[in-house]
Amino acid sequence: MSVLTTIAGLFKPAADLIDNLHTSTEEEMIQSNNLVALQNELVIAQNQITSQIIQLESDLLKAQSAIIVAEANGQSWMQRNWRPITMLTFLVLVVADTFGLTEFRLSEQAWVLLQIGLGGYVVGRSAEKIMPNVMKAMSK
Repeated sequence: MSVLTTIAGLFKPAADLIDNLHTSTEEEMIQSNNLVALQNELVIAQNQITSQIIQLESDLLKAQSAIIVAEANGQSWMQRNWRPITMLTFLVLVVADTFGLTEFRLSEQAWVLLQIGLGGYVVGRSAEKIMPNVMKAMSK
């Protein structure tokens, strides 16, 4: 949840500034209600932005899940199985490279592609598996 940490980080300087305003006792009594109101408004704004980002991330997960489900339920054998075939191909390349069976070692770009592919595959499969539970929890 690095996005949520970033949002909190954006609001922290303003919250600290409000907390650290130094005024005289008389001014402090007059302005204390204003400072509390400012702090409350700041917290409300932070909560609203956080809520909107969570909703956007939820919508993104729904869209990704819909794509994966559409592929899995597709009419074509290739449409349903291209991800597993791709990952098995990557596995064969890694094993062949590890044991020196390839003529040339895999380049850095191939390893980056493998990391992206594996990450996308794992995230996609995870989203496919957990999305029904997330949707059920959100509908409550």
